[in-house]
Amino acid sequence: MSQGTVVVAGAGGFIGGHLVRDLLSCSRRVVAVDIKPLEEWHQVPGESENLVADLGEKDTCYSVVEGAEEVYNLASDMGGMGFIEANKARCMLSVLINTNLLLAARHHRARRFFFSSSACVYSILKQTSAEVTPLAESDAYPAMPEDGYGWEKLFSERMCRHFTEDFGLVTRVARYHNVYGTHGTFEGGREKAPAAICRKVAEAKLSGGREIGIWGDGEQTRSFTYIDDCLRGTRAIMDSDIDEPINLGSAELVTVNGLVDIVEEIAGTSLERRYELSAPKGVRGRNSDNTMIRERLGWEPDTPLRDGLEHTYRWIHDELAGRPGLVRHAAASG
Repeated sequence: MSQGTVVVAGAGGFIGGHLVRDLLSCSRRVVAVDIKPLEEWHQVPGESENLVADLGEKDTCYSVVEGAEEVYNLASDMGGMGFIEANKARCMLSVLINTNLLLAARHHRARRFFFSSSACVYSILKQTSAEVTPLAESDAYPAMPEDGYGWEKLFSERMCRHFTEDFGLVTRVARYHNVYGTHGTFEGGREKAPAAICRKVAEAKLSGGREIGIWGDGEQTRSFTYIDDCLRGTRAIMDSDIDEPINLGSAELVTVNGLVDIVEEIAGTSLERRYELSAPKGVRGRNSDNTMIRERLGWEPDTPLRDGLEHTYRWIHDELAGRPGLVRHAAASG
């Protein structure tokens, strides 16, 4: 592995913040960049050079990438299904970030470029059943991805491919499948299902509540990837010779109801479920086919869903417990 400077775009976000710390632990020099004010970053390591900048601007990207050997692009305007369905144009504007970072990486002769894609690139026509067949990399075409966010990711994948073909820039693309864990968004509308459910159960536990709202009928299926596994897979893909998009996800399929069951068991509670059938639900079923990454890199996630959810739930519970209103309510309710 090279020991030169690494730029992490989207460093103020969930995965980006963890990736910065992971790279620093390997004694890498890291330039961490995000558009959010520093106080809104999920993690702010003191050892990295932390910049607040708009990577949608070409000149900014050229300045930030100068001198970098590697660029990790995890920056995008996104969130959970509720955000994605309501902000299609905003999600697609993230194409400016990847375009400008690729141009800058080519101009400054960066050694490698990583793009964080998503399972949302897969055709929605292949995800209409809860008993979904795991999605292999070839299932992205013929293309019919999630509207907005999925199309941007798929287009940016192609751009990486053509920058490699036309300009010789080494690019690596990972299709993330529902990454979750500590130090992430768990409220405000951008949170994803594991964090949202952990928050709802923790709020009920702390406030004495007896009910949880669930988007859809709870029988949608997904696989979820713990952040530690995501980091190991990301670094392995970046350092590999795999020059095509590849799945990075868990194959441990679970229903949303099953997800709630696990979190309730961790919390030691049982809640009445209120199904919100008109809420955004996304595709009916999605799972990761890990054949390629297992054969090419010998990699698969090794964190069981329950273990990862326990870490996530405990962290979210403790974050909420620091808010006196919830604790006082819980005490008053006996």
